[in-house]
Amino acid sequence: MVEKAIVLDNQAIRRALTRIAHEIIERNKGIEDSILVGIKTRGIHLANRIAERIYQIEGKHILVGELDITLYRDDLTKKTADLEPEVKGSDIPFDITNKKVILVDDVLFTGRTVRAAMDALVDIGRPAQIQLAVLVDRGHRELPIRADFVGKNIPTASSENIVVELVEQDQVDQVSIHEK
Repeated sequence: MVEKAIVLDNQAIRRALTRIAHEIIERNKGIEDSILVGIKTRGIHLANRIAERIYQIEGKHILVGELDITLYRDDLTKKTADLEPEVKGSDIPFDITNKKVILVDDVLFTGRTVRAAMDALVDIGRPAQIQLAVLVDRGHRELPIRADFVGKNIPTASSENIVVELVEQDQVDQVSIHEK
């Protein structure tokens, strides 16, 4: 893949996450009974950053969990030597029943990841509501799923990929468009 353009730098990502934090607080009239759940891997880092922003704004901590959707994917790929799926495990050490769960992911594309995440959440508990926050919405939906909170809409061609890089995982904060 060849990088075509950087569409978000570290400052733009920071601003987008701050805006998402404000929108979450506003829509939910605070953070009472709200939980952030990051979809592995980059969604977790984004959820933690949003939680930090919420604390700076509200002076209150919001719980953050980690969700591994590997076994819920409809396009499950085999990755280990014994051809079993590579499961990293979820970490949601609190009850999500009757809570507002805000799923956090890096890119919304076809909607299949979000569908898998909702299936995984319902197996853990029965949230009062599920909302979705994404850093980038690139379009091309295959399922009727939309984000409640979007950092940036980046329309793409089917021949392009969005690559999100975060310091916690990739040593740099940027979002770029790559040609396949």
